[in-house]
Amino acid sequence: MSALAAYSTSTGEAFQFWVLGTVAVIGALCTVFMKKAVHSALCLAGTMIILAVFYLANGAYFLGVVQIVVYTGAIMMLFLFVVMLVGVTAADSLKETIRGQRWLALLCGLGFGVLLFAGIGNASLKEFNGVAQANSGGNVEGLATLIFTKYVFAFEITGALLITAAVGAMVLTHRERTERALTQREMAEKRVRDGKHLPPLPAPGVYARHNAVDIAGLLPDGTPSELTVSKTLRDRGQIRDVSTEAMNDLKALEQRSEDRLERTETEPATFKREASK
Repeated sequence: MSALAAYSTSTGEAFQFWVLGTVAVIGALCTVFMKKAVHSALCLAGTMIILAVFYLANGAYFLGVVQIVVYTGAIMMLFLFVVMLVGVTAADSLKETIRGQRWLALLCGLGFGVLLFAGIGNASLKEFNGVAQANSGGNVEGLATLIFTKYVFAFEITGALLITAAVGAMVLTHRERTERALTQREMAEKRVRDGKHLPPLPAPGVYARHNAVDIAGLLPDGTPSELTVSKTLRDRGQIRDVSTEAMNDLKALEQRSEDRLERTETEPATFKREASK
């Protein structure tokens, strides 16, 4: 009965496999074909989370938790930090810094594909005992036995590869200074000679009624000041222009003030006429 259960698949498990498997494949393809490195890393993180769900569904609880905590939570965050530190863009991926690296990558991809199909074929042609017998001595104990006996060299090579990646990221972000760094006094004197804006830049906002960073402050004539907003937001076109609204409110305030002044001037004259009568 246990042998029959090992070869059978329930409807819920099949539905989960086909739905999550499709999403995992789409995430893997997006990892390869996305133009921006950050988007590729996020797609890879999603694929890793789905793999963790597969592990948990098959009874490999320790491996599923490790997949989320270590690979998705630590290693993928390391990839994102490296991308942010190095500053990889879509234009950088089009530059071939090492001659013949694309053909080498294609050859490595074919090699991994052959290993993948060979592993799937080996698993499908041989007899297997099922998850219950594999976890008979404990999931953590069985996994530790395989890692530190049969797959110890692959485990150590993977650790060395991750350490090499971390050291490589530190080397790439290191910049050698070609000239002496200026002191704070020298930088201040340089700003004075260049005629730049000496005091701190004005804060964003319009007459202290808005404090959002995407709203430019208004000058006395009602025009927005570009110094009050970030250049990055200006380049992205994310600046909200409220100068027209502010000027309309100011005109309405002036009109109310004039009406109030007219009523104030009219009331004394009316009082004098009534007193004379």
